[in-house]
Amino acid sequence: MSILGSITVLLACQLAGETIAKLFSLPVPGPVIGMAILFVGLLIRRGLPAELDKSAAFLLSHMSLLFIPAGTGVVVHAKLIAAEWLPISTALLLGTAITIAVTGLTMAALLKLRGRAKP
Repeated sequence: MSILGSITVLLACQLAGETIAKLFSLPVPGPVIGMAILFVGLLIRRGLPAELDKSAAFLLSHMSLLFIPAGTGVVVHAKLIAAEWLPISTALLLGTAITIAVTGLTMAALLKLRGRAKP
């Protein structure tokens, strides 16, 4: 598989995810479904092709460029964000706190499980 082929695989998985999300009106974003499709495909294949690894590493190294549209959206909708600052701030703070708590509990459980596995 070439680099172009691996990028095509990534985009095809995203397209399949978007299509499934739209067809079935799912509340899950298409790229998340596409990522699950890619994951299942890699499990079936039992490995990650080198070219796909290179393509993914390249995209991840330039990930900051992917945040430009989100930043633009914040600027465009600044008045709406200012009007709804309390619910947005509450969601951000609670979401962060819950994420930290769940991550900590998961890590503690995994460390305890790992401790049991070793003699």
